[in-house]
Amino acid sequence: MRSLRLFALLDHLRGRTVPISADALAQMLGVSVRTIYRDMVTLQAMGAPVRGEAGVGYQLERGYFLPPLHLDHDEMDAVMLGMRLIAARSDEPLAAAARRASAKFAASMEPNRQATYSNLPLRAVSKETAESEGAKAHLSLLRDAIRQRLILRITYTDLSGNESERTIRPLGLTLFDSAWLLTGWCETRDDFRNFRADRIAIISTTGITFRHEKGRRFEDYLKTL
Repeated sequence: MRSLRLFALLDHLRGRTVPISADALAQMLGVSVRTIYRDMVTLQAMGAPVRGEAGVGYQLERGYFLPPLHLDHDEMDAVMLGMRLIAARSDEPLAAAARRASAKFAASMEPNRQATYSNLPLRAVSKETAESEGAKAHLSLLRDAIRQRLILRITYTDLSGNESERTIRPLGLTLFDSAWLLTGWCETRDDFRNFRADRIAIISTTGITFRHEKGRRFEDYLKTL
């Protein structure tokens, strides 16, 4: 996660002619200003020519370019197919993000490989169903809630048709062949519970955030499988 954030920082700095503040970078990346300060020190220690300091702003020295990304053929296939699968199986914001990320991958490759990557004969097709359409209605909100650790209230209908009101800590999403599954810590049941995204009828945020607690995290749930 941190390595991805460091690359994202370089992307935000690249091409800027004036410094950008740590506050602005923190807002863009959804982290604290202190985290930005630490990341900038790390980038400078790694040799990235980042100029600036806390309270002033940051920018890259002129003429600095990231080295081209070299992927072998299997790696290119994996990245392209993964991006197209996400674009085919998710809501529009995430699909658009996958397309942007794929374009960034192409732009970061050696020139002789960019066209090869962009024209790979690999496709991902997903049949539209009531379940997939129902899930897409909530995916953007669920991802944001997981990222920001926002407690949610949901109205859920299980496979037997029983409706219940739940207060949950959203922890993770899993994509299956026919459904998106939300894993959360259910405050109502005081235990982990899974909810099919397409069977969530109503969802709202409480405005309350939660801290990850040992025994109630997504990785803790995975250990129970």
